[in-house]
Amino acid sequence: MELSGKNVTVAGLGVTGLSAARVLAGLGARVTVVDGGDGDKQRRTATALEAEGIAVRLGDGDTLPEGTDLIVTSPGWKPTSPLFTAAAAANVPVWGDVELAWRLRGQDVAAARGASAEGGGRRAGAADWLVVTGTNGKTTTVQMLASILKAGGLRTAAVGNIGTPILDVVLSDEPYDVLAVELSSYQLHWAPSVRAHSAAVLNIAPDHLDWHGSMAAYAADKGRAYEGNKVACVYNTADPATEELVRGADVEEGCRAIGFTLGTPAPSQLGVVEGLLVDRAFVANRHKNAQELCEVSDIAQQGTVAPHNIANALAAAALARAYGVEPQAVRDGLRAFRPDAHRIARVATVDGVDYVDDSKATNTHAAEASLAAYEHVVWIAGGLAKGATFDELVAKSAKRLRGAVLIGADRALIAEALRRHAPEVPVVDLERTDTEAMTAVVDAAKALAQPGDTVLLAPACASMDMFANYGKRGDAFAEAVRALHNNR
Repeated sequence: MELSGKNVTVAGLGVTGLSAARVLAGLGARVTVVDGGDGDKQRRTATALEAEGIAVRLGDGDTLPEGTDLIVTSPGWKPTSPLFTAAAAANVPVWGDVELAWRLRGQDVAAARGASAEGGGRRAGAADWLVVTGTNGKTTTVQMLASILKAGGLRTAAVGNIGTPILDVVLSDEPYDVLAVELSSYQLHWAPSVRAHSAAVLNIAPDHLDWHGSMAAYAADKGRAYEGNKVACVYNTADPATEELVRGADVEEGCRAIGFTLGTPAPSQLGVVEGLLVDRAFVANRHKNAQELCEVSDIAQQGTVAPHNIANALAAAALARAYGVEPQAVRDGLRAFRPDAHRIARVATVDGVDYVDDSKATNTHAAEASLAAYEHVVWIAGGLAKGATFDELVAKSAKRLRGAVLIGADRALIAEALRRHAPEVPVVDLERTDTEAMTAVVDAAKALAQPGDTVLLAPACASMDMFANYGKRGDAFAEAVRALHNNR
C-alpha cells in the first residue's frame, strides 16, 4: 500500500502508537490517533502530536473515523474491539506496528520520525529478522541472542516487544546486519506478512486467553512466527505443542526443524552433555559429531543456573548458529549476558534465607519454572490472573513449598488451588492492596522461612491491580527486603 496521502487511523496512544503515528506522518499519510482514555497524560501527548499535524481523538476508541484507508494498531487492542468490527465491515485492513515495519523494510522512504521529507528519501533497513516468541522466556532469550550476535561481530539490536519499537530501528540511520526480534502473541496476530530468517517458539502455555478467546487461537498466533522461515524453525523438545506448530508451518524449501533439549541432543538438536551446551544441528556429519558451545556455568546468574535459562540459552544459540555465528561467539555472548531486573534477581540474604525477585513471572508457566530452580520456597504469589487457573502449577510445585503469602485481586484462586493440592502448606492471605503492603508481605514470608530457604516473589499473575507494572512490584519487594536486612 502506498501510504502517502492515505487516511490512516492509529489505535492507541502508548509508546507503540506514538512511534507508528510519527512514522506514518513522516511518510505523508494523514494520521488520526484514537484512544479511549482522556486523562491528563493522554491530553499532554495529544497536544504534542497535534503540534506535529497529527489529529488525535480521545475518549472514543470504538468509532472508525470516516474515510479510513488503513488501521495501524497497538498490540494490546483486542481483535473483538468495536473499532476492528467496523473496519471489517468497511473492508479496511488492520496492521500492527510490526507489520508496518516489515512492509517498510528495504523500501525507499522519507526521513520519517516526524521530520519533513526535504532532502530526498532514503532506504529503510533490510536486516534479517531472527524472531523469538513463546509464553515465557522471550525477553531473556532475545537479549542472549543479541549478546551472541554482537560477540560474533554483527551489528544488531534487541527490538520489538522488548521495549524498543521495531519501527524506530527499521527506520533508523544506523545500518544493522540482523535484528533479534521479540514478538508477543498480540504482535504476531497483527503481523501476517512477517517472514523471518529463522524463528523460535520457546513454549506454549495458557496465557492471555481473555484476549485470544481460546488456547487454540493463542497457539495459532504464536505459530505465525514460523511462517515463511528460510533457514530454521527452532522448537522445544519438552513442549510438543511447539513441534506441532513447526509441522503446520509453510516455510521455504530447505528450512529445517531444529530442537533444543535439556538432555542429550539427537541429530538436528542442541542440548546438554556433562555440563556442556552442545550443537548437533549445525555441524558436519551431525549424526556422529557434536560441537561444544559453552559450559552451563557460563550462563549462571548470580550463582543460580535455572533450568529454564539453560533452555533459553540453547534457543538463542540455535538461532545464532542458524545465522552462521561461530561456536566461540556463542560462548562469549552468553558469558557477557546480564539479565534485566526482576528476573530471578537475588536481592539479599537475611538470616540464612535468600530473597529473590522474579516479579517478571506474570503467568503460571513462568512461576513454575522459577519455583523449579529452588528446593525449599516461601512463595509470594497473586495479582491479576488473566483467566488462568493454578491447580497444575500448585500440584507440580507443592513439594517445594515451605509456605505461601498471597496478595492481590485474584489471590483466592491460588488459595483454593493450595487447599486442593497442598493442604499442609501454611498460607498467609493478605487483604491489603495498597502499594505499601509489600512490607507486610516480606514480614509474613520471613516468619514462614527457615535458614536455607528461598523467599521467592514469582506471582504467576499480572501486577496492575496493585502496581503500575511488574517492575514497580519488584522494586517494592526489593525495598522491603533491604529494609529487613538493614533493620535486623
